Amino acid sequence: MRRTRILTAVLALAAGLLAGTPPALAAHDTAHVAVAADTYTWSNARIDGGGFVPGIVFNRTEKNLAYARTDIGGAYRWQESTKTWTPLLDSAGWDEWGHTGVVSLASDPVAPDKVYAAVGTYTNSWDPTNGAVLRSADRGASWQKTGLPFKLGGNMPGRGMGERLAIDPNKDSVLYLGAPSGKGLWRSADSGVTWSQVTNFPDVGNYVQDSTDTTGYASDNQGIVWVTFDESTGTAGSATGTIYVGVADKDNAVYRSTDAGATWTRLAGQPTGYLAHKGVLDAKNGYLYLAYSDKGGPYDGGKGRLWRYATATGTWTNISPVAETDTYYGFSGLTVDRQHPGTVMATAYSSWWPDTQLFRSTDSGATWTKAWDYTSYPNRSNRYTIDVSSSPWLTFGADPSPPEQSPKLGWMTESLEIDPFDSDRMMYGTGATLYGTEDLTKWDSGGQFTVKPMVRGLEETSVDDLAAPPSGGAQLFSALGDIGGFRHTDLTKVPSMMYTSPTFTTTTSLDFAESNPNTVVRVGNLDSGPHIAFSTDNGADWFGGTDPSGVSGGGTVAAASDGSRFVWSPAGTGVQYTTGFGSSWSASSGIPAGAVVESDRVDPKTFYGFESGRFYVSSDGGATFTASAATGLPSGDSVRFKALPGTKGDVWLAGGAADGAYGLWHSTDGGATFTKLANVDQADTIGFGKAAPGASYQTLYTSAKIGSVRGIFRSTDEGASWTRVNDDAHQWGWTGAAITGDPRVYGRVYVSTNGRGVIYGDTSDTGGGGGGGGGGGGGTDPTPSGACAVAYTVTNQWTGGFQADVKLTNTGSAAWSGWSLGWSFPGGQTIGQLWNADWTQSGAAVTAGNVSWNGTVAAGSSVSFGFTGTWSGSNDRPTAFKLGDQACTVA
Repeated sequence: MRRTRILTAVLALAAGLLAGTPPALAAHDTAHVAVAADTYTWSNARIDGGGFVPGIVFNRTEKNLAYARTDIGGAYRWQESTKTWTPLLDSAGWDEWGHTGVVSLASDPVAPDKVYAAVGTYTNSWDPTNGAVLRSADRGASWQKTGLPFKLGGNMPGRGMGERLAIDPNKDSVLYLGAPSGKGLWRSADSGVTWSQVTNFPDVGNYVQDSTDTTGYASDNQGIVWVTFDESTGTAGSATGTIYVGVADKDNAVYRSTDAGATWTRLAGQPTGYLAHKGVLDAKNGYLYLAYSDKGGPYDGGKGRLWRYATATGTWTNISPVAETDTYYGFSGLTVDRQHPGTVMATAYSSWWPDTQLFRSTDSGATWTKAWDYTSYPNRSNRYTIDVSSSPWLTFGADPSPPEQSPKLGWMTESLEIDPFDSDRMMYGTGATLYGTEDLTKWDSGGQFTVKPMVRGLEETSVDDLAAPPSGGAQLFSALGDIGGFRHTDLTKVPSMMYTSPTFTTTTSLDFAESNPNTVVRVGNLDSGPHIAFSTDNGADWFGGTDPSGVSGGGTVAAASDGSRFVWSPAGTGVQYTTGFGSSWSASSGIPAGAVVESDRVDPKTFYGFESGRFYVSSDGGATFTASAATGLPSGDSVRFKALPGTKGDVWLAGGAADGAYGLWHSTDGGATFTKLANVDQADTIGFGKAAPGASYQTLYTSAKIGSVRGIFRSTDEGASWTRVNDDAHQWGWTGAAITGDPRVYGRVYVSTNGRGVIYGDTSDTGGGGGGGGGGGGGTDPTPSGACAVAYTVTNQWTGGFQADVKLTNTGSAAWSGWSLGWSFPGGQTIGQLWNADWTQSGAAVTAGNVSWNGTVAAGSSVSFGFTGTWSGSNDRPTAFKLGDQACTVA
C-alpha cells in the first residue's frame, strides 16, 4: 500500500526538484511581484487518513497529550476536545520537502509543552537535504531546527521500528537519536540544540532489506532503531543510569548501558536471528518486552517472536503467543498498560491475509488471547466489532470470502499504544488509517470492544492529479496514490467510497469533457485488469475500458471537449486514441511514447502533447500529431500544461529545472508559439478557476517561485501580476504535481501535496481585487477614519500556552495603504512568536503592523496574522482593538 510513495519521490527527481539545492527563500522579497493583502482559509478536502501511520506517542505525564507520525505527511497532535488531529509540519517548505517525512517523535515527560521530531524522508539521493531534529516548546505550534550531518528516512524500509528518538525521563535535556546508514547513535545534552555521535557505542547496525538494490533505497543499513530508558534507575535532575538500544543487527539486536551512556555492552543471552522492532519497558514490574521479526518491515516479515527480559535477574523468556513455526508474520506493534502492570499487547504487523492480528496478555506474556480466532475454518470469531461509518471507504468496496472480512483490522500495524492514563483507550496505525477503541477492557471480560477510525484531521494521501468540473454533482475529482482517488460532492465530508470498477491502487491522471462534464476518464495502476475507466454520470459510477497491447501503467489521459473521443499516453506503450469508450485503440503517430497529453477545451478534435522539450498538436482527434516549431521550452519532462476552458488554442505550460529553462509559458495560437512570462522565476503547475468579479479572463493558479518567493500564487489579469495566497505557515512541502481553481467559486484553489492530502483554500477577497496591488510600507498607520472589525480566535490552548489567529477586516469604503492594530492582554499573556505581521509588546500592550507584502487592504477585504504565546492565571481574550486611533468592532 505504500510503494507509490517511493514512486512519487522518483517522479519528483525526474521533475528536477532534486537537481541541486536551490537558494534559501527570501522571506519578504517581492521583486517582480506585487502582492495584495488577501487572506486565505485553508482546509483539507476530507478523506480522513489514506496513508501509513508508523508511530503513535502518548505523553507519560499529561493526560490526553498524544502525537502521531506519518512516513511522508508530517506529524500531528491529538486534540481531545474535538477528537481530531492537528497538523504540525505544514510550514515545511519546498526546498526542504523531505522534512515532511517523520522518522521519530518524542514528547517530553518532564516539560509536556516540549516535543521533538526527527525528520527526513529518504537516505539515498532522492532526498536532497540532510535530516534534522525539530524542537518545539509549544507542542508543535512552532519549531526550531537543528540540521544533522546525515540523512534520515521517514519513508525508508524499517520506518515502523522505533522510537529512534528518546528523551531521558529524569533529565530531559538529554536526548538520544538512532541513525540509519551506519551513522550510529547520537546524543544531545542541551535539549536538542546540538548533537554529537556517541563514539563508544559499539554497533551501527548491518541489516539491509536488499543489498542488490542499486538505488540505495532497499540497500541502506537500517541502523539504530530504538532507544528506551529505565526511569527507575535515575532521579529527577540526574541522568537515567540504564538505557537500552535496539540495533538492526540480527546477532546483536539489543545493547545496554548502566552508567548513563558512558559504556555499552551487548545484552547477554539475547535471542538471535531476528530484528527487535520495538523495545518497551515496564519499569513497575521490571520487564523489557521485545517484538521481533525476521525482516525490517513495514511490508515484509515472515517469522517472529515476542520475548521478555527481566531487568533485575537478566532472565530471558520466550513469551510468543504462537509457536514460531506457526507464524507467517513478524511482530512489531508493542505496548503495555501503564495503569495495570502485566498487561501487554502486540501486533502481527505483516499478516496481510486474512487480516492483521492483535494479541493481549494480562499476565506479563504467560498467556495470550487474540483479537480473532478461527471457529471452524474459514469462519472467525471476533472479540471486536468494527465501525467505519465515519470513513466508509475503508471497506475498499470489497466483499471477500471468509476468512477475510471487510473492513479489515488493518495491515502494516507497526504502531500500537494503550493510553497511559486510560486502560480503555488504545490507538494503532495501519497502512490506510489510524484505528482506536475506547472500551478495550471489554476484551478481558468477554465482551466485544469497538474499533473505529480515530483519524479525523490526519490527511495523508499523495496527490497525482486534480480536476474541478464546471457543473454536475462533483465539486472535485482527485487522483491519489495507494487508494485511487475520490469524487467529492462535499469537501467537508468523507466520500463513501474511492473509485471502483475498476479500483486502481494509484490513479495517475484523470480528465472530464469540458462541455459535457458527465463524461469522465481516469487511468492508473492495477496488478491485473484494465488501466483505464470511464464514467457517464459525472464520476458517480464507472466501467473499465480495454487496454491496448503493452500497457503496464496509467500514464496520462485526455478527454475531448465533448467527450466523443480520448487520447491516452499509458506506461509501457505509445500514445493511443479512440472514439467512444475505449473498446478498441489505435496508435497515434508523430508523438513519442511517454508524452504528457491534454485536450483543447473547445475543439473536440484538438489534442496536445509534450515530451523532451517539444510541444505536439493533433487536429484530427489524436490520430496524428505534429511537432510545434516553438523553441525555448524546458528540455526535460518536468512539465505540466493545460488548455484554457472557453478559448480554443489558449495553452499555459509550466515546468523546467534549475539547470535549464524553468518558468511559465503562454500560447494563444494552439502551441505554435509560446511566450515566457518574465515575472515568473519558476513554475511547476498551472490551473484555472472562476474569473474575478469584473474580469473577463479566468483566474490563474500556480505553484511557483515568483519574486524569489516560493508559494501558491493567483493572477486575475492573465499573469501580468500575481498574489501569493499561502503563507510561510502553510507550505506543505512539495506541491508540484497538480493545481486547479474552482470554475464555480471565485478564489477557491485546490492544491496537491505529497502526503498532506488535497488542500483547498478560500479567499476573503470577495471584491475580486486584481492579481496584485501595491505593497504597503511596514508600520504605516491606516487612515484614522477607516472602519474596522476584528475576530480574535484562540485556535489551540494547553497548560501555560496557546495559539491564536487575528482577522482584521476593512469595513470602510476606502482601501488602507498600511495598518497598525493595537490591543491589551487582560490575563498576563505574552507573545512568543508572531507571523504575517511586525509586532511589539510592552507589558500588556501589543501593536501588530503590516509587513511589506500585506499593507494594502481593499474595502471589504481582510488580512490575518497568528501567534503563539504563554499565559498564567487566565487566557481571556482582549475586549478592545484599535486601528491607529479608530476603535474596531470586535466579533
